[in-house]
Amino acid sequence: MADEKKLHILAPVSGLAMAITDVSDPVFSQKMMGDGFGIEPSDSQIAAPVDGRIMMIADTKHAIGIKADDGTELLIHLGIDTVELKGAPFEIDTAMDAKVKAGDVIGSMDLDAIKKAGKKTTVIVAITNTNDVVDHLDVTPGEVKVGEEVAVMTPKAAAATSTAVATPNKKESKYAATARQIIADVGGAQNVNSLIHCITRLRFYLKDEQKPDDDTVRNIPGVIDVARANGQYQVVIGQAVTDVYDEVIKQLGPGYSNAEGTAEAIKETQAEAKDTSFWGTIKRWAQALIGTITGSMIPVIGLLAASGMLKGVLNIMTTWFHLSTTDPTYVIINAMGDAAFYFLPVIVGFTAAQKLGSDPVIVGIIGAFLIYPSIAKIATAGKVSGTLLGMGVNASFFGLPVHIANYTYSIFPMIFAAWMAAKLEPWIKGWMPLVLRMIFTPLVEIFLVGMTVVLVVGPLITVLSGAITSGIQALLSLTPMISDAIIAGLYQVLVIFGLHWAVIPVITAQLSSAHPESVLNGIVSISMIAQGAGALAVWVKTKHNPALKGLSISAFISACCGITEPAMYGVNLKYGRVFVFASIGAAIGGFVNGLLGVSMYGFTGSFIGFPSFAAPGWAHNPGNFAGFWIASVVTLVAAFLLVYFFGYKDADANAAKAAPKKKRLGKTVE
Repeated sequence: MADEKKLHILAPVSGLAMAITDVSDPVFSQKMMGDGFGIEPSDSQIAAPVDGRIMMIADTKHAIGIKADDGTELLIHLGIDTVELKGAPFEIDTAMDAKVKAGDVIGSMDLDAIKKAGKKTTVIVAITNTNDVVDHLDVTPGEVKVGEEVAVMTPKAAAATSTAVATPNKKESKYAATARQIIADVGGAQNVNSLIHCITRLRFYLKDEQKPDDDTVRNIPGVIDVARANGQYQVVIGQAVTDVYDEVIKQLGPGYSNAEGTAEAIKETQAEAKDTSFWGTIKRWAQALIGTITGSMIPVIGLLAASGMLKGVLNIMTTWFHLSTTDPTYVIINAMGDAAFYFLPVIVGFTAAQKLGSDPVIVGIIGAFLIYPSIAKIATAGKVSGTLLGMGVNASFFGLPVHIANYTYSIFPMIFAAWMAAKLEPWIKGWMPLVLRMIFTPLVEIFLVGMTVVLVVGPLITVLSGAITSGIQALLSLTPMISDAIIAGLYQVLVIFGLHWAVIPVITAQLSSAHPESVLNGIVSISMIAQGAGALAVWVKTKHNPALKGLSISAFISACCGITEPAMYGVNLKYGRVFVFASIGAAIGGFVNGLLGVSMYGFTGSFIGFPSFAAPGWAHNPGNFAGFWIASVVTLVAAFLLVYFFGYKDADANAAKAAPKKKRLGKTVE
């Protein structure tokens, strides 16, 4: 066995050293980013903890990545949640690719500014490739000076050679092996004109872009994904991009490099990340919100699609085969199809917590609390004992009048709960004794988050719902073509935030009148078809992503059955423009719907609900049924064509597929 060479890791800052499990951030304390240690700093100067090379500098300056000479990759994270400070308290005194020696000054942090912003100053050192190289890490807690040894890493028996992989004739580094396979799979050196790189990607200019097989390149060890854009064949590597780039150029020859192009690509990607303009900020917030929503929903999209199709089958059985809703067969199948939607707050709470870094079990329990039968009964009983800020008071809490909302089928309140829990957990761990955490952390968290959702978020949603209801009533008084176009185009935006329940009272009132018919429900049907058409366009246009093709066609079928969540959260929102252009298609369909004066006489919409558009006795509204089909087909065609030509490119699937993985890499610097 080769001699094990231990890595001595120095303190990057003076202060009180601690085991990483004592750091007040669950992402680090649970070793999600690898083993390591933390230091509560008493000084502002930051030094390199090992000999190596700078492999990453966060745009917000709060994190620096170093690759040690032995291949160990370390992340130096300056403070907790300091990404929100946008670089203000930090100064970086090194650069990408710079060689550093242990003890070299690489930056500084303004401790007072960080504390004033309400953030913790803890400096964390995490070994991000722990699973590959670490056999054991010994950390010495206590006071330490910058540059003094604070930890010793014993490498795995194979760690000394973990950067080498066997080839038939020699041993080569893992980056050289990755580079060799990439060159071969993009068509060989003879197919390469030149190569540049940005912060995360190799960007090839190829002679024949059709030669590379994306799936083959994507499966190369060390490759995250591939994308085709701007005449470039882009191979997503991540933080080690410069290592792989160097090896590719070494194997191709220096004539293939383009230093100016590389510098410009890095500059452009950094500028994109640093866009602090008003619209740039709005765009980042919108992308972050939609990314959180879709990221929380994607794990359950297949389940929702299956449930939606099952409910569609049930609609067929009740509408065409006269299955009674009281029949045990109906009850059993309905429970199967409805369970995923009824318990959606629990499921989304769990997945949102996984994405946002809070405890999934605790947030899932908060979701269960919100739909607990006795809570749901208060919300749906309709008993109101007054008003408070325009809301009906239906309960009291410690004698205070409150409004309890209905959270069944809801999504946004649970995403808020997961976000709040992620902020609370480090705070609770910061002051609660370790011996009490197991019991009292869940107790405090469930109570504080649960009460915030019930007493603040729920009533806020109720107020917004009331305003939306009034707005819809006002829109319905306008010219039908205009009102139908506006409502159809915007309705699915309400679905995203769970505010679509505001229209239910209006629909119920329309269908409960002496002559039951609902113009509004017909408009909702149009919006369902449009989102399904968007997913169908993605299915037709996708060529290199079998998983997306399968998801998009099942999402289209579910939308035809009146269930749009799989299309919305699994496909359309994920690819941004798909949702926008599908909504424009809905507005076009809504205009036609209003022009033809289409009404609806039941609750079931989309194509599966076509019997709901047959007027009772036909004589009352003989053209309604034909109007439904005309408006629905116009919607399908308009939304499909808009998405096909303007809303989606096959390359989008590759870029989006890389995004979650880059996000996980990004998690190390957030």
